[in-house]
Amino acid sequence: MLRRSIYKTPAQLRAMVEPGLITAAALDAVRERAVAGVTTLELDAVASTVITGRGARSNFQLVRGYRHTVCASVNQQVVHGIPGDYVLQPGDILSVDAGAEYHGWNGDSAFSVVLPDSQRPDLVAARQRLSDVTRGSLWAGVAALATASHVGDVGAAIEGYVEDHAPEGGYGILRDYIGHGIGRKMHEAPPVFNYRTSDPGAEVRPGLVLAIEPMVVAGDQATFVEDDDWTVSTVDGTDGSHWEHSVAVHDGGIWVLTAPDGGAAELAPFGVTPQPIAGA
Repeated sequence: MLRRSIYKTPAQLRAMVEPGLITAAALDAVRERAVAGVTTLELDAVASTVITGRGARSNFQLVRGYRHTVCASVNQQVVHGIPGDYVLQPGDILSVDAGAEYHGWNGDSAFSVVLPDSQRPDLVAARQRLSDVTRGSLWAGVAALATASHVGDVGAAIEGYVEDHAPEGGYGILRDYIGHGIGRKMHEAPPVFNYRTSDPGAEVRPGLVLAIEPMVVAGDQATFVEDDDWTVSTVDGTDGSHWEHSVAVHDGGIWVLTAPDGGAAELAPFGVTPQPIAGA
C-alpha cells in the first residue's frame, strides 16, 4: 500500500490555498447569518451555497454517513452537531465547523460565536470568555508552530494558554477529540493534541500542514455522543467552544490557509508575522 509523506511539496502547498480561502468565505457567510431566530439548517444552506458557488464541494459530505455541509454545535454540544430545525436563541454559544475540497485538496476551519442577550448579560459574558480563551489558545498554538521543532510544541502552547487565561476553577480541554494533518484528505497524519504529551510528535519542517483545533469546555472535559451518533456533548452539561484553522509550514515561515490575511492580525500579538507561500 502506497503511503504519502506528511510533508507536501511547494506546488502542493500552493494548491491548498484556494480550498482554504473557500472554507473561510463559507464560514464568514455563516457568521453573518448566525442570529437569533435562524435555524442551524439554514446556516448549513448558507455554507453550501458559498462552497458550491466557488466550484468546490463540502468535504464533510465525503465522510461516510454525513449529509450536511457544516457541523453546528450549540451550548453543551462541543463538536459534530448536526444542522436541523433548532432555532438559535439569544445568549446561545454556537460553534460552526466546515471544510471545502477543491481540485482534490482540503481546507478545514471552525469558529464560535455568542449571540447577544440583554436579559442575561452574565451568561453572555461567561460564554464569551470561554470562546475568547478557546480562540486565543488556537492562535497560541498557531504561533508556536512558527518556531516549533515538533508538533507536540503546539499542544503545549494551547494548554498553557488555557491554563493562564481560564477563570478560577479552570476549563477542560477535550482529550478524545484532537487536531490533525490535512491535505488530499481532510483528516491525515499527524495527530495534533491540544494538551501536553510525553511524545514530541512529528517533526515540524516545510511541507507540514496542520488543522489546529482546540475544543474547550467550561467544566469537566468528559463527553458523550448523543443518540444521533454524531453530536458530542459535555457530560456535566457545561458549555463548549471550538476554534480551528488549517496552517501550512513552508520555506518562508507559516501561513494560515483558512484566513484571508494568513493570520497576520491574530498572530501580531504573539510577535509572529506569517509569510505568503511563494508563487501562490
